[in-house]
Amino acid sequence: MTEALTRIAEALERLAPPPAPAPDLGLAPAWVWQTEPDRLVPVPRVARVDVGLLVGIGRARDVLLANTRQFAEGFPANNALLWGARGMGKSSLVKAVHGAVSAGHPGLKLVEVLREDLPSIGRCLSILRGAPERFVLFCDDLSFGHDDAHYKSLKAVLDGGIEGRPENVILYATSNRRHLMPRDMIENERSSAIAPSEATEEKVSLSDRFGLWLGFHPCSQDDYLAMIRGYCDAWRIDIDEATLRAEAIEWQATRGGRSGRVAWQYFTDLAGRRGVRL
Repeated sequence: MTEALTRIAEALERLAPPPAPAPDLGLAPAWVWQTEPDRLVPVPRVARVDVGLLVGIGRARDVLLANTRQFAEGFPANNALLWGARGMGKSSLVKAVHGAVSAGHPGLKLVEVLREDLPSIGRCLSILRGAPERFVLFCDDLSFGHDDAHYKSLKAVLDGGIEGRPENVILYATSNRRHLMPRDMIENERSSAIAPSEATEEKVSLSDRFGLWLGFHPCSQDDYLAMIRGYCDAWRIDIDEATLRAEAIEWQATRGGRSGRVAWQYFTDLAGRRGVRL
């Protein structure tokens, strides 16, 4: 009987191996949380641009910088939801702000968590809770659909349960949706529910748990051109204003709109044509 129980225990351990021990979190500026098995994977070099190159989002940049510095210095700070137009630099801002603040506070680490891994977030927090470093937990492109229960896991991060959110962890999330779910889904649930106000309150209230809401809106043509000019100056690409304007406007026309992402894509093409490595 004992031998059979031992074989069953060994088989279960092979199916669900124990989590890897916590690494030395001071070895890298950023980490990615992965599961099966649970582990933190180091990111030696974060793909980001300098915070000074992010044009047209000055208020959001200043607010997030101040909030992140407060947190890095051990003072109270808010979780932040960056929401709005696609391609306007929401995730770029999070990474750039972390780079700017961690230059003076190397103990500030960025930990990326994928939306599909949110159910395991409690296990990630248990590793980070006792570490001497401070962590910006980053969830990019966050949204929830109908019957999606992942939002309940996110509430555990924002509310913290009876233990409370670890003092050394803060959450920054980006989304195209202000309330993290499609507007038509909210309206449909309200119209068909017996108690409309209760039908969506639980899900909509999730965004209310973020202390900072930073909105991102489509950029003007002047901002779009200023973004590209800033990249050209930073990488020392010499191009006259008339040529840059004509090419950049033609590029945006082929893409059907303007955004920070479209500006970077044009600049990437320009740099390639000029033989400049980014």
